[in-house]
Amino acid sequence: MTHPPKNSAPPPTGLAGSAGLPGAPGTPGVPAQHGRPGAVVAAVPPARRSAFAEGAERVRATATTEPGRLRIIGAVLAVVVVAFGAVTAWQTSARSAAADDVLHRSQPLSSGAADIYRSLADANTAASSGFLAGGQENAGSRDRYEKDIRTAAAGLVTAAANADPGSSSEATIARLNRLLPEYKGLIERARTYNRQGYPVGGAYLRYANEKMQKEMLPAAETLHTTENRRLDADYGHARPYPWAAIALGLLALAALGLAQHRMYRRTNRVLNHGLVAASAATAVALLWLVVGHAVARSGLDGSYDHGIRSLNVLHDARIASLKARGNENLSLVARGAETITVGGTAYDAYYYDFDKDMTVLGTRLSEAAKLADDQGGTTPVTAAEGNMAVWKQRHASARAEDENGNYQQALDKVIGAKGATGECFDSVDRNLAGAIGHEQAEFRRAATDGRNAMTGLPLGAAVLAVLGAAGAVAGIGRRLSEYR
Repeated sequence: MTHPPKNSAPPPTGLAGSAGLPGAPGTPGVPAQHGRPGAVVAAVPPARRSAFAEGAERVRATATTEPGRLRIIGAVLAVVVVAFGAVTAWQTSARSAAADDVLHRSQPLSSGAADIYRSLADANTAASSGFLAGGQENAGSRDRYEKDIRTAAAGLVTAAANADPGSSSEATIARLNRLLPEYKGLIERARTYNRQGYPVGGAYLRYANEKMQKEMLPAAETLHTTENRRLDADYGHARPYPWAAIALGLLALAALGLAQHRMYRRTNRVLNHGLVAASAATAVALLWLVVGHAVARSGLDGSYDHGIRSLNVLHDARIASLKARGNENLSLVARGAETITVGGTAYDAYYYDFDKDMTVLGTRLSEAAKLADDQGGTTPVTAAEGNMAVWKQRHASARAEDENGNYQQALDKVIGAKGATGECFDSVDRNLAGAIGHEQAEFRRAATDGRNAMTGLPLGAAVLAVLGAAGAVAGIGRRLSEYR
């Protein structure tokens, strides 16, 4: 073996094309040079994997051992049980809030809107009755009118406070607030001229009635319809079953059962205390959810079927009776000045409207009698039907007198002290008010039961879910301790 001479020069470095030299192109592990002579290209490091890929790799590695698999099972059980509790708390909180809105917000506002309508219609009726009495208008008639106006104004204040800014309800309330002083001004003019014996007072009263019938009452009816839609929406949010929570509860119980079965097959131990406690907590929460919501739904259904539906029909009946009474009075005020032609035949406009209103009243009373489910609801409705029958008989007699030119006799039969149609109207109104009060109490009882059935459920479900997750983790931890 020959060796280079001791004094020989070292081989040149950094020369392109110097094969076999260390670091030269072509040497194993050194990439070939490109570009200008003498340039060296560094090696490209391998791409780094994503955090998700690295995490998945670690999970796969963990799952190859029994302790690792137990840790994964414990984490999955805890997540599923906690998810069940969270969804249960969320869904039941939303339904409980909607049920509370039905009881304390939307239904009172719906009834308040109906009271605004009734107060306006009753004020119109009281004003026409006082006009017929002329200078002998009694204090009761005047007080009734003033009370109705105050009630309507107070109802508008409450409705305005609860109306959404910029909503149609806000615009309707503003319109009624503008029309109410105008109506009052017309009534006061009618009274003033009537006391002085000027016939123009009747024209002012008819103009006021037209403003009430064509502008104010339709606006009040629109407000009532809007509030009823809000009430229906709250019922729609409170009644649906919490299917997502129920499904997660069943999934959590199934997962806990499978985990216990797996542990039994591997250890021959019948029970794992932690998993049993987790299963018990989950089962209690699921049972509470199903039973509590079923009871709440039943109460809300009852409050609607035996409360809201009856209240709507009774409000319609009461309004029909008020409109009928107002038209009956105005027929004597107008003395045939207002006519309507139907099928080529001319009729007194107010008598014609009276007949229509009485037909509506009879229909609504029949519906209310069918909806009434106890003696407290049936008795006043039956009494109102009897009052209506007598009213129709007395009205026919008064109309005959009026058509025969016996104005004073007709007037006595309408607003007289005894045996007049006014007595029948007052009895109908009083009985309908009693029926409405009874159905209102029925609604409140059923709606309160429905809302109370979900009291504590959101918080209780969350606490039970946390306990269940803790039990599952403890049960798995007990098994893991055997590997240490």
